[in-house]
Amino acid sequence: MAASSMGQKIGVGLVQTHASPDPEDNLKRTVDLARRAARSGAQIVCLQELYRSEYFPREQSPRHFSLAETIPGPSTEAFSKLAAEERIVVVVPVFEKRATGLYHNSAVVIDADGKLLGTYRKMHIPDDPAFYEKYYFAPGDRGFGAFDTHYGRVGVLICWDQWYPEAARLTALSGAQFLFYPTAIGFGSADADVADVQRQAWETIQRSHAIANGVFVGAVNSVGREGQTTFWGNSFLSGPFGEVIAKAAIDKEQIVVAQADLAEIETVRHGWPFLRDRRIDAYGGLSKRFLDEAH
Repeated sequence: MAASSMGQKIGVGLVQTHASPDPEDNLKRTVDLARRAARSGAQIVCLQELYRSEYFPREQSPRHFSLAETIPGPSTEAFSKLAAEERIVVVVPVFEKRATGLYHNSAVVIDADGKLLGTYRKMHIPDDPAFYEKYYFAPGDRGFGAFDTHYGRVGVLICWDQWYPEAARLTALSGAQFLFYPTAIGFGSADADVADVQRQAWETIQRSHAIANGVFVGAVNSVGREGQTTFWGNSFLSGPFGEVIAKAAIDKEQIVVAQADLAEIETVRHGWPFLRDRRIDAYGGLSKRFLDEAH
């Protein structure tokens, strides 16, 4: 049953960790970290993107397809058990094997009784140096939406999705109170100033989604170095005013647990009624790749 938006505070846990080359080690260690988050007060726990392996799309190799798993599979089995034991909701990112030769970058939402509520499949798939995701993942085909959990209505978007206001808006319009962004992003540049500007942009765009939609936003990132990429951590929870409620360090494994007061959503939306004032009659151009003709 979804939580009421009035007077309810929800503990949110973000598990920021590194990945080893061993999927079983990553699974066991992340289950333990999620359990620690639950026992520190988290009721909804989100993991980082592709938590069960290193970020393999930094290169193109068919051997990495062996890392994929089905849904249900090892991740959902382990975290369903944990969710039921600790009475928590868990957002579990997986390298989904949908069929032979068909794979997605996905996230499963598991309710506090261990039930699988559904799967989000990453919609925006990058193809850049060290982020060769189009080689591995088909784009999502389930659109944007939210899941009714025991502690509120949860929407999930994944990494590259975080740069698109349309994705955040449509997820919020489905009733999401929380937007979670499992992520694996880091510095590829040796220029410290450029790297810091990139990190700030990453945080700013997600905080802007919180403001524009009047929701809580949780971004969960990796830490550590893999190949030429140093993941920048900084997992954070933002409130609906865009304020950073809690943030992890840039360079170490850390569990962030913070409180989200659902009443703030209503307060913010009363003061900033962006949803009320949307000109839905004037947004037809958003369905086009580019507006070639001047208006």
